[in-house]
Amino acid sequence: MIYTIVKFGDPVLEKPSAPITEFDDDLSKLADDMFESMYAAHGVGLAAPQIGISKRIAVIDVTFKEDPESKIVLVNPEIIHTEGRLTSNEGCLSLPEFREKVTRPSKITARAQNLKGEFFDVTGEDLLGRALLHETDHLNGKLYISLLSGLKRDLMKRKIRKLMKQGEW
Repeated sequence: MIYTIVKFGDPVLEKPSAPITEFDDDLSKLADDMFESMYAAHGVGLAAPQIGISKRIAVIDVTFKEDPESKIVLVNPEIIHTEGRLTSNEGCLSLPEFREKVTRPSKITARAQNLKGEFFDVTGEDLLGRALLHETDHLNGKLYISLLSGLKRDLMKRKIRKLMKQGEW
């Protein structure tokens, strides 16, 4: 099932998601649906709040279907280590058409659970590292625009309000 991506302005994107305690077939189905929704939207990462579900699960595939072994499901993820700094363009499926330079750590380690509830660590650099941080931020109710300067953030919000008034958001 392909879910509609929730856009900036929806309250579900700005509140922390509920931890997952049941690791069952419903959770596996949700993860499959999230991958399908992410691919349909041409993304490399998707957090459950972005489809209107306030649960701590995110999916990532920085190869965009090229390497099925690279698919990652993060349940209840936490960032446990960061190092370095890297500035790069970042976008978000919940903020379509917008991309901005964002500085984040360059190497990230996250601890999460898989669909069976087993803990694992994943370390990523470059796009994978950025995706780990970006999706974990979503689960904490934070969007990448909070990392922008106040001026850039206000300009983006102003453009979004204009799109809303025109019925295009």
